[in-house]
Amino acid sequence: MMNKITRNEEFIELYKLHAEFADRVSQRREGANRLYTGLLTGLAAAVGAVFQLAPSNEPIDATFLIGGILGTMLSVSWYIVIRSYRQLNSGKFKALLELEKHLAYPFFTREWELLKEGTDYRRYWQLTNVETSLPSIFFFLSIFVILLYCIL
Repeated sequence: MMNKITRNEEFIELYKLHAEFADRVSQRREGANRLYTGLLTGLAAAVGAVFQLAPSNEPIDATFLIGGILGTMLSVSWYIVIRSYRQLNSGKFKALLELEKHLAYPFFTREWELLKEGTDYRRYWQLTNVETSLPSIFFFLSIFVILLYCIL
C-alpha cells in the first residue's frame, strides 16, 4: 500500500530540493568566476610576455590594442554573468523564504535576520558586491592597456 505524504512532508521535500537547486546555481557561479579569472589572467600574461619578448614595437602595439579590447569585453561579460547569477539566486531564495513559512523553523529567514539582511558590512558583505570588484579591476586595467596603446 502506498504511503500518503503529508502536506508538511511535501513542503520539506520541496524545500530540500529547492535549497539544492540554489546550491547548484552557486556552484555554477563559482565555476564561471574561475573561468573568467583564468581567461583574464591568461590574457594579461600573454600581453606581458609579448611586451617583454617582442624585438620591435609593432607586435606590442597590436597586442596592447587586442589585449585591451578582449580584456574589456571579457570583464563586461563577467560582470553581467555575476549579476545574472545574483538575480537567479535572489529569486530562488525568495521562493525558499516562502516555503519556510510552512516549516517549523525558518532557517534562511533567521540567518538573514542575524546578518542584518546584508545592510551591516561588519556582519556580512554581500558576495556579489565582493565578486563584482574583480571584473571591475580587470575592466579598468584593460582600459589602461588601451590607453597605453593610444599613447605609444
